[in-house]
Amino acid sequence: AGLAYSWPVSTARRGYRTPPGSYRVQRMERMWHSRKYDMSPMPYSLFFHGGYAIHGTYSIRQLGRPASHGCVRLHPANARALFSLVRSYGGARVVVTD
Repeated sequence: AGLAYSWPVSTARRGYRTPPGSYRVQRMERMWHSRKYDMSPMPYSLFFHGGYAIHGTYSIRQLGRPASHGCVRLHPANARALFSLVRSYGGARVVVTD
C-alpha cells in the first residue's frame, strides 16, 4: 500500500516537544477541550500518549510549522477524515519521528 494522504501538520513549538516513538491510539474523542490549556478545542482527537493527541485546529494558518504544546495538529477537515478512518478500521499506530 502506498501513501494515501499527506497533510501539513503543526507539532511542538520551541520550549515544548512532541514525544518521538511508536504508539497506538488509546482514546478517541469527537470533541475534547484541553483543561490544561484554557479549554482549547481539540476536535477529532486521537490520543496516543497520555495527553498527547492528533487533533484538528482552528489555527490553520500555522499548519506546516511548529505551533503546539506537543500535540499534532491538522486542518479540521483532515482531522475528521483521519478520525473516521481510525474508527472504521479499529485503531491505528502512530509513529512520531523528527
